[in-house]
Amino acid sequence: MLDTRIILSALWAATMFNNLYGDVLMIFSGDAEKIFAKQGQFTQVMWVGIAILMATPVVMFVLSLTLQYPMIRWANIIVALFWIALNLPTLNAYPLFNKLLLIMSMGFHVMIIWYAWKWVA
Repeated sequence: MLDTRIILSALWAATMFNNLYGDVLMIFSGDAEKIFAKQGQFTQVMWVGIAILMATPVVMFVLSLTLQYPMIRWANIIVALFWIALNLPTLNAYPLFNKLLLIMSMGFHVMIIWYAWKWVA
């Protein structure tokens, strides 16, 4: 069986690529322009917030391999719960292809929570 750290790291990588794929499809479909047009002008603070959100899976990918147990166990659970809480209420606001990718992403987060929860060092 693979080490839990590797499984968690791989799940965060899958989440990152899944999110990136959704963003690329949103751009190519033209839906990103519609969403940004509705939101109005974005400030630098808003862009920094978006960048922090998008960097979270990358940071968790690395931390899952480097941070000490049990701190990383709880970090995985808390961050994955945060992402589920962030994505679930906005699920209906996206086009069908992005809903599918968001559901996949939330599935990865559920798996992260499951593996972190049952992890005993």
